[in-house]
Order: sequence, then structure tokens, then C-alpha cells
Amino acid sequence: MFCLRAKRIHKGAKSDKIRRTDTSAGICRSEIRTRTERKSDMVEKNTYDAGSISVLEGLEAVRKRPGMYIGSVSGKGLNHLIYEIVDNAVDEHLAGYCDTIRVTLEKDGSCTVSDNGRGIPVGMHEKGMSAARLVFTTLHAGGKFDNSSYKTSGGLHGVGSSVVNALSVFMDVEISREGYVHHDRYERGIPVIELEDGLLPKLGKTKTTGTKINFLPDGEIFEKTRFKGEEVKSRLHETAYLNPNLTIYYEDQRGETPEQLTFHETEGIRGFVHALNKNAETVCDIIYFQGESEGIIVEAAFQYTNEFHENVLGFCNNIYNAEGGAHLTGFKTTFTSVINQYARELGILKEKDANFTGTDVRNGMTAVISVKHPAPRFEGQTKTKLDNQDAARATGKVTGDEIQLFFDKNLETLKSVIGCAEKAAKIRKSEERAKTNLLTKQKFSFDSNGKLANCESRDASVCEIFIVEGDSAGGSAKTARDRSFQAILPIRGKILNVEKASIDKVLANAEIKTMINAFGCGFSEGYGNDFDISKLRYDKIIIMADADVDGAHISTLLLTLFYRFMPELIFEGHVYLAMPPLYKAIPARGQEEYLYDDAALEKYRKRHKGSFTLQRYKGLGEMDAGQLWETTLDPDSRILKRVEIEDARMASDVTEMLMGTDVPPRKAFIYEHAKDAELDV
Repeated sequence: MFCLRAKRIHKGAKSDKIRRTDTSAGICRSEIRTRTERKSDMVEKNTYDAGSISVLEGLEAVRKRPGMYIGSVSGKGLNHLIYEIVDNAVDEHLAGYCDTIRVTLEKDGSCTVSDNGRGIPVGMHEKGMSAARLVFTTLHAGGKFDNSSYKTSGGLHGVGSSVVNALSVFMDVEISREGYVHHDRYERGIPVIELEDGLLPKLGKTKTTGTKINFLPDGEIFEKTRFKGEEVKSRLHETAYLNPNLTIYYEDQRGETPEQLTFHETEGIRGFVHALNKNAETVCDIIYFQGESEGIIVEAAFQYTNEFHENVLGFCNNIYNAEGGAHLTGFKTTFTSVINQYARELGILKEKDANFTGTDVRNGMTAVISVKHPAPRFEGQTKTKLDNQDAARATGKVTGDEIQLFFDKNLETLKSVIGCAEKAAKIRKSEERAKTNLLTKQKFSFDSNGKLANCESRDASVCEIFIVEGDSAGGSAKTARDRSFQAILPIRGKILNVEKASIDKVLANAEIKTMINAFGCGFSEGYGNDFDISKLRYDKIIIMADADVDGAHISTLLLTLFYRFMPELIFEGHVYLAMPPLYKAIPARGQEEYLYDDAALEKYRKRHKGSFTLQRYKGLGEMDAGQLWETTLDPDSRILKRVEIEDARMASDVTEMLMGTDVPPRKAFIYEHAKDAELDV
């Protein structure tokens, strides 16, 4: 539903290599093409002259490369369309003109977003058309490039509304402004309503102001066009926490009974932290502070729990920054420094003692850090990481000033916080002594690990490692692979469920230790072998399990391990699921064909008129080397699914629920979402 989103991708093979497979003998042979042959092909196929230059007019560029603007064409990118429109409405709220937003998922699959802000300007622009039409049809057109209209805003690139328009079958716009309701409509980004003297036609008079946008995502662009209601509700609720004076009405009309919710959180981010910790044993009350530095407003709330992990969420201008950024760096660095200073002043840390690490200090912390920045710089249109260094300075200064004022007056709370750091430091040091050498001993090293069949290349950008279920499949995979860039790591049975295990059991598990050492980038922070993504030895970590229930369970256990202790692997797009076929159709006449699921089999039965023999693969071990290469290993023909995280907060909650020890919530979740279950192929 939310947590680990898979995206189907095809990846081309190495350009200078053709893989030929002799399936009858089960032997794979590689043939290297000569440089002359490759050069000849380039001369024949690649002509580069004036006629090769293409110009993408209007919004055509968006439809051609949608991932550049919304991140992906999966469910994550689909929901992003809603967020772009909602963020524009929130910007009106930040400017002081909007207090109500309505989001409706319509029966026809479209979405309607309305607000009671000022309404998009409809007057004549210097470009010779209505300003509103300019906003919806032109990239980098908007009112947020200077501070005259919006002091702070989430949408700064001027592409949000136009991108949504470009990627929709239709977009219908109603703007209430200057006493009239103005109307416009687009189909796949192209206006279909004629302007009247360059201005939008009027539907009638009104005493209200605001903007109402209804759009239907384009099935030619997106893999699926059904909005994920749970993710939308989570994002809207999150927005309400960040804006305590804003009310958001949500309605889903797609089911038999319409769902209606109201999000209005007067406690702001304090309530956000409280919600995040609703099932945890807390150590102290929620600590809140707010301040301003360098024109940047900083707001933070945090609380400690009796759990061995941290959950620090960063927001800039109401936009969730999944990859963090400068504001989180400023908060973490300053907070660690202040706590170490207090620990020495109180004599908890002696002169000879090393300082607490950042991980120690944040052990058990749940925090929400929100900044309002007049000119933020994000890495990409999807705004996953804040890049402004002044945000780090401002957040650091406000954090340092405010928490010292608080702790000076609340000594017992300070001691509780330092107590969490002490506990983390003790565990860390114990693990360093007991486990670090287990992770680094030669017998578990990269090249001498008996289980790992390593690849020849040391270029991480081209290397890939397959985690294979069982020795049987591992043996076939080792024979079938291209050893120049493909490594095989067999694991025995189901690995440890890390959600239910203590950290010492996790680090003592032989299968987990083997993977940690094979990947080369270490483990989660704080265990003497901190995670460093730059040291990753493989660009792709591919889980290759059987296409059955046990295989799905193994994949889930591995994904839980990666998410809890090596989340950067997922966030940075290094984790994939292999898609082995379930069947092989062998017709009496014609080409053999691999079928990846029951739906594909049914389609094959309908279109194939002659007789055929059906071979079912119960597991990867039933395939010979040639078949395994052809279906699952060959970059030219295989299907991979890249694992993505759509909503970090929901991912954490649902992972805990589905993989944890508490059974009733898990049963309730399964019953609730049974109707939405589908095969994602």
C-alpha cells in the first residue's frame, strides 16, 4: 500500500557485449564485439547534424520526460500531482489569504482541489494572454520568483500547475476573483476554451474568492491512475500539523460509502510529534521552540522515547524533505554539541571520556523540524533535500539559543535526555567490542567469503549482486551469471526478522553479517561500523527469490533489514526485486514464451490458437543456467522492480505493524485493505 513501492524497469545490457545462451546444454558463452564493429554500427545508426536537433514546444517536454518533474510515473509520481496543486493552495495560506482547502477524489478517477485564497490572477499579462492561462501552459511561470506576492512558499520553480496540466487527460479550472467566476479547460495540456479578448470567459458572478482545479491523470503517462487514498490522507494530515490555522477537508467518493475527513491540528507540530509517538513509551514531555535568524523562521518539536532508534523529520515551507538537508544538519550538529557541553558540566562525561556521538544523542528522539525560508534551494523539482547553507546556520543558532534556555530551567528533563545518550553509548561501545571484529574478520571479508561468488570488476557503478534463495538456485545462478559484473550471494532459508529482534541478535546473525561485509558500506550508525553509502560495492542489490509465498516472505524480511538498518540503499535507488517467470509456454509451432504470472498465462491462452505445453517453475532451482540467464539475469531481457519509499512516516508505522509482535493491528490492517490488494506486475 505505501511502504516499499516497486517500479518496473528494463535495463539495457553492456553496450560492448552480447550474451548468447545455449539452452540445450545449459552453458553460457560470451562473445566480445570488436571495436571496429562497434564503430561501424555507430556510423550507420548515429547521424548527428542540424536535422538531429529537436525542439520540444510548450508542455511537450513534460510529457516526454515526466520523471524529471514529478520523480516517477509510479504511484508516487501520481500522488505528486495532487501535492503540487495542494502546495499552491498552502502557499496562499502562508501569505495570509487562505484558511480552507478541500481535496476530493472523484468517482471518475479525477481529483478536485479547491481553496478560498485570492484566486490565480486572471488579468492580461504582458505576454498578451490571461495570466492564469500563462500559469497553466508555460513552464517557469508563477508568482513566486520574488517576494512581492509570497514571502515564503513551497512552489518556487513555477512548474507545478503546468506539469499537472501536461500530465492530465483534462484539467478544468474555475477561478473566483474580482466578482466573477472565470473558467478554463485543457486536454493533455492544450487549451480547449477560446479566450475572449485574451481573457478567460466568465461563468457568472460571485462574492467569494479562490481557485478550484479538477484534473484526471493520463493513463498514457502513468503506470496506474488510481490515487492512493492512504498516502493522500497522510500528506494532508501532515500539512495540517504544519499549519495549525489551516483546515483541510478530504473526501473520497470512489467507494460504495464516501469517506469524509477533516484535518485541523491546533497543536501544530507538537501534535505531530505526539501522533508519531502514540504507541511508544515516552521518557519526557514534548519540547517545543520557535525562533528566527537570517530571515528564516525555525520551528521544532521533539520528544524522547524508550526505543533504540531515532525519527527526525525535516520540512521546508511545508514540503517534506525525505533526504533531509541543511536544516536537519544544523539542528543535529548543534543539539549534539549542546548535550555534550551539558554532560561535561554535570560531570556525566569525565575529562578522559569521549564525547557522545550524534547517534548517541538522538537515541530515542522523535523530532519535527520545520523552517520557513524566503528563497529555498532544493535538489530537484520533487524537493527531497534542502541545499541552503544559511538554513543550517539559522537552524543551528535558533536551536542552540532555545534549547539552552529550556534545559537551564528544566534540569530533570535534561538528565533524562542525557540518560538516553548514555544508554546508547554503552550499547554502542559494547557492540563495538563484541561485534565489530566479527564484521571485519578476514573470514567474512569481501573476497574470501565462502558463500559469495564475487564479480571480476571493482567498478561499483556497473556491478550488481544477486541475493539468491538457497544453494540450488545459487549454483545455477553462479553458472549462468556474467562473472565480469554479476556477483551471487546465496542465503539459507529465511533470515532473521529484525523488527522483532534485539540489536545483538541482528549483528550476530551469520546471514546478515555476510551481506554487510559483501556490500562493503557498513551498518546502521552507532555500532562501530557506521554506514557509508559511498563505499557500496554494487550499484544494484537484487533480491532474487522464488515466485511463491516463501519467496515473497524472504523478500519482505530482506527489505525490512535494509529499511531499518541500511535505509539509504532504498532511498538512493540501489535495491531491486528480480521477477522470475512462473511458466514457460512451449507451443507445437512457434516461439517459446516465458509468462510471469497467472494474468499473463490467461492472456496467452486467449491469443494462442494452437496447442502448447506448459512448464511451471516452482522455484529458481528448477531452471537450468541458460533459462535463468535468459529470464532473470540478462540485462537485455530481464524485468527488475526498483524498490521505492513513498511516505517515510507511513513506511515506518506500517513496517512496525506488519513485521512486529502485536497481532491485532496487523489483522485489522489486512482486513481493511484486502479489497485494495492487487498483483503489481
